[in-house]
Amino acid sequence: MTRHAPNIRPIIRQLDDATANRIAAGEVVERPASAVKELVENALDAGAERIDVTIDQGGKRLIRVSDDGCGMTAEDLPLALSRHATSKIDGSDLLAINSFGFRGEALPSLGAVGRLTITSRAAGAEGAEISVKGGKAGPVRPAAGNRGTVVELRDLFHATPARLKFMRSDRAETQAVTDTMRRLAMAEPYVGFTLSADGRSLFRADAEQGDLFGALQARLAQVMGHDFIDNAIPIDAEREGITLTGFAALPTYSRGAAVAQHLYVNGRPVRDKLLTGALRAGYMDVLASGRYPAAVLYLTCDPQLVDVNVHPAKAEVRFRDPSAARSLVVSALRHALANAGHRASSTVGDATLAAFQPEASQPSSARRYQMEYRPSATARRASFDLQAPVPASPAPDHGFAETPSARFEETAKDDSQVQAPLGAARAQIHENYIIAQTEDGLVIVDQHAAHERLVYERLKAQADNNGIPSQALLIPEIVELSESDATRILSIRDELAELGLIIEAFGGGAIAIRETPAMLTRLDGPALIRDILDDLSDQGASDRLRARIDAVLSSMACHGSVRSGRRMSAEEMNALLREMERTPKSGQCNHGRPTWVKLRLSDIERLFGRRD
Repeated sequence: MTRHAPNIRPIIRQLDDATANRIAAGEVVERPASAVKELVENALDAGAERIDVTIDQGGKRLIRVSDDGCGMTAEDLPLALSRHATSKIDGSDLLAINSFGFRGEALPSLGAVGRLTITSRAAGAEGAEISVKGGKAGPVRPAAGNRGTVVELRDLFHATPARLKFMRSDRAETQAVTDTMRRLAMAEPYVGFTLSADGRSLFRADAEQGDLFGALQARLAQVMGHDFIDNAIPIDAEREGITLTGFAALPTYSRGAAVAQHLYVNGRPVRDKLLTGALRAGYMDVLASGRYPAAVLYLTCDPQLVDVNVHPAKAEVRFRDPSAARSLVVSALRHALANAGHRASSTVGDATLAAFQPEASQPSSARRYQMEYRPSATARRASFDLQAPVPASPAPDHGFAETPSARFEETAKDDSQVQAPLGAARAQIHENYIIAQTEDGLVIVDQHAAHERLVYERLKAQADNNGIPSQALLIPEIVELSESDATRILSIRDELAELGLIIEAFGGGAIAIRETPAMLTRLDGPALIRDILDDLSDQGASDRLRARIDAVLSSMACHGSVRSGRRMSAEEMNALLREMERTPKSGQCNHGRPTWVKLRLSDIERLFGRRD
């Protein structure tokens, strides 16, 4: 590190405006996608109903954003290029923010690192244009144009060539711009968006009509895909002045990374650890390891309850009551998933159908599912491969296999159970899979996975109703902590006590662990306390102890459920189907794998050439 000599006094200098703007631009504009975000948000704040974006070379050569908003007059243009000049707030209350922008930094920052031209016309006024080169604004000139604004940014970062070295390929930057447009389009369903890159149309979302939920559903189907909406549950909840709406996908419609998680606060797309942790907690015991939920959630509240001025790019927020926001997300998701009952995602059935067909003819949705959903080794051993060649074997004397692998039940003509969601049991194959007939197809059920979920939910209900029994320690475990950490962990001792972990203050920064959950026979209490403290510091809450208890209950359910290889009577199979229909989350096992798949009769008929 270079330091000044002790006897040499450093000289304090006032940075010129051009340098100050370039420094500010480094915080606001990290890459072309950041510039597009700022300009599109300005257009939304101006009341635009249509926004068209054009980029070249990933936005490094050209970014053009056109809107039909309120526009600006010739007198407004020079002021719009001044730092901290804005029409969004008056400065009297920095918490009363009802717009995307409010700092007045975007346009002067962009003018400092690129060649910027703004053409605008307000209603009832003449059009005008102003350009910025080298950080210096030129004169305002008359210009033709419709009402609204066109901002053209060329040669981004030409004034800071070192930043160009950190740019990724044109393709990667174009993808980042596309992702930005998609996120903003999901926040504003009543606004039309287009994106063109290098002369090609990359994204288009026309303005939706109707009520908000219907408009959001149509926009998300367009942006996220119809598969997402087909497998999503609507979310609508409210608590302590915060409203949560949106759509959350079924656990069996999960992803291999957190790429399908979109969170909004008062319409603003955010990447917030508190909300991301709450989303993960909402799906805590229904996802397979390494899988991520897909969800688009909108939190709306009084601007006074949330601070959006905590990050240069406004990507993070801080709630006045973070626990209320987190609890709302967690409880709303768990309630919605429980109400989904036995429902499983349609992509599971698509993947099953694809197994009957040559690889080249697989539908794209099934191929995506097969690429993303990777069952564990145990699940693979328990599954069946419909494409695997059957080894030749000598025919038995009686014309049938000596040890039948399937048993069939007589079909009653007036069987009312066929009309039930999971149908009437007709057969059991390989002593593990139940085949049930429905009104419009058939259902295949993994009997062990399904019963495991049923037993697990039963054990959880018993634990919630009767409490988690605790076991007193012969010698209390003393955990030395800082005074602040001790205060923090003691603030949630009532919640920990409900889960069977009893702690109390032991003087100074130490705490004593008096009792632990009886079912956790090998519990490292001090390590658990420190892990919970890490969660509290990072997310404001911790589900770590609950997760450990659920893991024990899940293991108990696994050992207490119907095993693979057990033959079941028709009455037992139908009883299992009926209980699945009544039990929350029975569409997936405790490890997040699907418990059943459905094949429509029409699809089966196509496999045999009965339909086109």
